[in-house]
Amino acid sequence: MKPKHTIPAILFIFIFSSCTSVGGSTPTPVVFEVPDQSPVEFEVALTPSPVPFQFSLPTPGAEPVSGWRPPLYPIPWAMSPYDHFYFARPIAADNINWPLAEYRYGGVFFAPKIVHTGVDIDAEEGTPILAAGPGTVISADWGLYTEAPGNQSDPYGMAVVVRHDFGYKDQALFTIYAHMSQLLAVVGSHVETGDVLGLVGDTGATTGPHLHFEVRVGKNTFYNTSNPELWTTPPQGWGVLVGKMADEKGKLLNQLYIQVQSTLPRSPVRTVRTYGIGAVNSDPYYQENFVLSDLPAGLYKISVKYNDEDKETWVDIFPGQVSYITFDGENGFSNVRPPAPTHEFLPETLPATPIALP
Repeated sequence: MKPKHTIPAILFIFIFSSCTSVGGSTPTPVVFEVPDQSPVEFEVALTPSPVPFQFSLPTPGAEPVSGWRPPLYPIPWAMSPYDHFYFARPIAADNINWPLAEYRYGGVFFAPKIVHTGVDIDAEEGTPILAAGPGTVISADWGLYTEAPGNQSDPYGMAVVVRHDFGYKDQALFTIYAHMSQLLAVVGSHVETGDVLGLVGDTGATTGPHLHFEVRVGKNTFYNTSNPELWTTPPQGWGVLVGKMADEKGKLLNQLYIQVQSTLPRSPVRTVRTYGIGAVNSDPYYQENFVLSDLPAGLYKISVKYNDEDKETWVDIFPGQVSYITFDGENGFSNVRPPAPTHEFLPETLPATPIALP
C-alpha cells in the first residue's frame, strides 16, 4: 500500500550552545514579525492498519503535489520555559515532512494496547533521512524492537538510533529512524543536524515506504517515547495545538476524534485522535493526550462529539507557540494552562563527553 500523503505577556527564548541550527549556520534572532502564511491543503485518511505493529499507511485520495513550507524557526526553539523544540525535521523541507493524520503518536492500529510510539512521515523510497540533531550513532541495524541485532523479521526493519549531545532535565535524548531501505550511518560516528543517516524504505512491518520517527527520553527503549510533535521545531508563522481531553470525572478519553478547522477560506479540516492505551507517555508539563502541529497561525474551531452531542470551542494558534486546551466532558472546554512550571522543567544541556547508556 503506497502512502500519500492569550499570547503570553513575556516571550522566553532559550538557545543552547550544544545544539546547532540546520546546516551549521548561526541562528538568527528568534523574536521577530512573521509574515502571514497561507495554509497548505492536504487530504486526511482514516483507514487503520490491519495488524499489530503494522506501520502501514492509508490509501490516499488525490492531493496537491507541493513540498513548499516556511523555513523552520532557529533550532532549538522555545517561547516558554516548558517548550523543547530541539529537533529539525528528519525529512527535508522540499518533501512532505509532517505526520500523516492517522499515524501520529498514540494512534491505535489494531489491538487496544498496540499504540504508535512515533509518527509516520510520508516520503518516496530512497528519500534521504536526516539526523534531527547532533549526536552519536549508537545503532544502525535490524532488530531494534526485538533487541536482536540482525533480526530481519523485526517490525522496525533497518533502523538507526542517535543519542544526542544534549538532554532534557538531566535525561538523555534519543531519536529513532525506522524502515530504511539503506543504512548509511556508521555506529560510533558523530553526526550533525541534517547529516544523511540512510534512505527511506519499507523494511520491517510496513506495506509502503515511509519514515517512522521517534523521540525517546531517558532510556533508549520502546517504553520511553514522547510525542515527536512536541520536540520538532515548527515552521515560521505556524504553531502547535496541545490538549488534554477527559470526562467530567477527570478520566482521560482515549481515541476521541477531534476536528480542527481554520477560519481561513478553503482551509482543510484537520483531524487528530487522542492517545490510545499502551506504551505512550505525556509531557510532564502539559500532561496532554493529543498534539497537532504545523498549524498556520490564526483562529481555529475545535469540534468533538461527546455523549452524542457536538461540543466545540475556538482557539487562537500563535506563531511558534503552543496553544493549550482542556476538555472536561459536560463541563466543556477551557484554555487555562497548567500551573507555571518550576525550575525543574527547564531543559539542561548534558556534558559534551559521552554518557553511559542506561
